[in-house]
Amino acid sequence: MNADEAVETIQREMTAFARRARASAGRMHPELSLVSYTLLGHLEESGGCRATDLAAHYALDKSTVSRQVAALERARLIERRPDADDHRVQVLQLTDAGREILAQVTDSRRAAFRERLKGWPEEDLERFASYLVRYNTWGRADGVNSRP
Repeated sequence: MNADEAVETIQREMTAFARRARASAGRMHPELSLVSYTLLGHLEESGGCRATDLAAHYALDKSTVSRQVAALERARLIERRPDADDHRVQVLQLTDAGREILAQVTDSRRAAFRERLKGWPEEDLERFASYLVRYNTWGRADGVNSRP
C-alpha cells in the first residue's frame, strides 16, 4: 500500500468509526447524542464553562451548541450558574443527574472499547493510543483543532 492508498484507507476507516460512535451513543443512552455526551464530558473535565467556550473548543456553530445546551437543560443534566468572577456571565455546570448519566455512559463506552480491543497486544494498544493522540493534537492552537 502506498501513501495515497494509506490516506484513503485512514479517511474511510475514521468515517466508519465516527458513524459507529454516533450509532452506539444512541444505544447506550437514547436521550444522549454523541455531541451531548461530548459536551457533558467537557463540562465535567473543565469544571464548567460558558456555551461560547464549548462552541470554540469543539469548533461548532453557536446555534448547534445552543440547541444541545437547551436539550441538556430540559433534561436537567446541566444548569446555568452565575460566574464567581463576573455575575453577568452564565457558566454551564453538570447537575447530579448529569454526572450520573455521564458516568453510566462512560462506563458503557469503556466496556465496548475493551471488548473491541480485547486480544490486542499491549504494544499495539500503546501504539494505537499514541497515534490517535498525535492525530487529534495536530494543528492545535489555543487547544482547538484548526482542521478536522
